[in-house]
Amino acid sequence: MRQLLSVGMDGPNVNFKLVDLLQKEHAELYGGVQVVTVGSCGLHTIHNALKAGFTMWQLEKLLRAMHFLFHNVPARREDFTSLTGSSCFPLPFCGHRWVENVPVAERAVEVWPLLKTYVDAAEKKKVPVPCTASYDTIVAAQKDHFIIAKLQFFLAISRTFNPFLTKFQTDEPVLPFLARDLTELLMSLLRRFVQRELTEDLTPLQLIKIDLTDERNLMSPKSVDIGLGAESAIKELQSKPGFKVGELSVLTFRRECLQGLVKVVVKLQEKSPLKFQVVRQTACLDPSRMHRDPDWCIRQMKGIVQTFLQGKHLAGGIPAGDVIIQQFTSLLSLEARGEQFRSFQPFKQRVDVFLHLTLSPSYMDLLRFCQSVLLLSHGQATVERGFSINKEVETCNLLGESLEALRLICDNVSSCGGVLKVPLTKDLLASVASARSQYRLYLEQERKKRESDAQTQKRKVAEDELQELKQQRKVLEEVCAILENDANKLAEEAEGKAGSKMAQLITKSNTLRRRHKEKKEELVKMDKTIEEKAMELRHLP
Repeated sequence: MRQLLSVGMDGPNVNFKLVDLLQKEHAELYGGVQVVTVGSCGLHTIHNALKAGFTMWQLEKLLRAMHFLFHNVPARREDFTSLTGSSCFPLPFCGHRWVENVPVAERAVEVWPLLKTYVDAAEKKKVPVPCTASYDTIVAAQKDHFIIAKLQFFLAISRTFNPFLTKFQTDEPVLPFLARDLTELLMSLLRRFVQRELTEDLTPLQLIKIDLTDERNLMSPKSVDIGLGAESAIKELQSKPGFKVGELSVLTFRRECLQGLVKVVVKLQEKSPLKFQVVRQTACLDPSRMHRDPDWCIRQMKGIVQTFLQGKHLAGGIPAGDVIIQQFTSLLSLEARGEQFRSFQPFKQRVDVFLHLTLSPSYMDLLRFCQSVLLLSHGQATVERGFSINKEVETCNLLGESLEALRLICDNVSSCGGVLKVPLTKDLLASVASARSQYRLYLEQERKKRESDAQTQKRKVAEDELQELKQQRKVLEEVCAILENDANKLAEEAEGKAGSKMAQLITKSNTLRRRHKEKKEELVKMDKTIEEKAMELRHLP
């Protein structure tokens, strides 16, 4: 079977344009074969959707300010601790991985009353007033009575996203579970603000087609589920003695929450992997789904096979596709209702290992096809995790070869399950014992390489210089020929003249002859220089 490619992207339009160009070039090179795509990176889609819903409140600006106010400023940290008696400080906000900000928001809610104490003391000149933009941001946020409610609402939505993002940040092939989990995530969000009757018995494709711009499909702001934390924060505001929050203010806050939820889901709908038929069809490789609904799985398997046939990814064509569907149907009729399929646990058992043990050796054609399908990536967690590892192992003046070696070490330790589980083989011990001698050998090889490069560079400079001299000689030779030719023409012209006109022509001719003589002398000197440079070049190693 031809190698199958999958495309995972961050989402910017430039990447989608690249995919279009790749599809065209791939079709030209391989006779119309199309790359199978599963859309943008599912993890990035979720991160960006969560971010889109909270830009209106600029919570990231506040959370960053809370951290940077005390970050690397021991004097402020000491003032804060002496005033509040607490050494608990805000955590750093991560702008490109919003799922990691759940602990950040939780810490912000925890330290907010203490931070108000610190700001009050600074305003009363009990402690130095920080002259920073972070401090100004916090002072402005304290004027917002709903800031805790906003943080609690952010936490409620983030915790909804957290299980999905945590599970799918894996190197294992989990695309068969992407459609199911993403559908559950969308449903949990839609139930918060969409009319109940619109969310009943919807397919994944229907979910991403719900029109959220029509207000008739949405609940009233009073009925929107903003989470227990936000509800409690509002009730606490309303119950404060001497301080009343008007119903209009609460309604405005709830309307903003509704708008945020709409933005989150619309972003998910725009970039959702559920839009791609292959993602929805791949769910048929979920063993538990095979057990529950074998007929549905057979229909989806037929759809995947047809997709592969249309893209010319299936060697053997239609006959091979028929064999795959027959084997899949036979498998489900015999095994799908068995205990092995029913008890399969996604993300605790590897689906590729499970299918390999189940399908071999009786269903080898189906096994090879499933291997190709599972090559499709659910996201870019592996690649981006590699960037994080690179950042951890980077140091100043680190050569590329050293970075590669460190990455190989990290990957091997990770594959073994930790440093303490790395097997101490004879080859490993021998390599460690000879490390110093290998390092000296490497240094000697690098020294010889530098010397060779220096000699090569010196020779190249000499060759370039000789070539330039030859080019100059050629130009000088042409100038000499032109001067001599012009002098002869003037002399011939003077023969047919008389008086002052003849004298002028003879004078010009003699002037050109003198210049010709000078250029001839320069040409002789240049020939000598060229000969010397050629001799030096011949003696270079």
